[in-house]
Amino acid sequence: MGISRDSRHKRSHTGAKRADYRKKRKFELGRQTSNTRIGPKRIHTVRTRGGNQKFRALRIDTGNYSWGSEGIAKKTRILNVAFHPSNNELIRTNTLTKSAIVQIDATPFRQWYETNYGLTLGKKKGKKTDEEATVKRSSRLERKLAGRQANAKVESALESQFAAGRLYACVSSRPGQSGRVDGYILEGEELAFYIRRMQARK
Repeated sequence: MGISRDSRHKRSHTGAKRADYRKKRKFELGRQTSNTRIGPKRIHTVRTRGGNQKFRALRIDTGNYSWGSEGIAKKTRILNVAFHPSNNELIRTNTLTKSAIVQIDATPFRQWYETNYGLTLGKKKGKKTDEEATVKRSSRLERKLAGRQANAKVESALESQFAAGRLYACVSSRPGQSGRVDGYILEGEELAFYIRRMQARK
């Protein structure tokens, strides 16, 4: 039969059955889902209407994720799917779709934070690491970092994730259409909401 995206086969809002006056059309076609999983990159191209292309990500394990409050984006590894708003089966199978809540590697963001602010994320206060003790900085750099440190604030929920080395992020791209799994790190109210949803599942 083939997958169709038409609405003629649906009943009207009053419940009346619509008259069947034509066959399926090419412009109404649908395709099978990509069911993107985490793994070494494997992307297929699909020819679409007008000679355009879609990029089906069948396997992918990295993406660009933005840290909104800091205004930066870094390429990082996707570790697993932590929550999905539509279907628990997609969590079990680690299927990547838009709006999936994933755990990503925190290392690129932690390294940027350390170089930009001169502070280490995810460590107990008062304890200096070996790296901090050995790094020598010029007085000009010290002044610059001190100025930045005045505004360096990371919420406690995010800091605990940095300590674990994994951050919660939301996928905002469409892996089956664009062949990319990009998104943003969860913060503030949105992070609190999804943490509550994940705890309710346990």
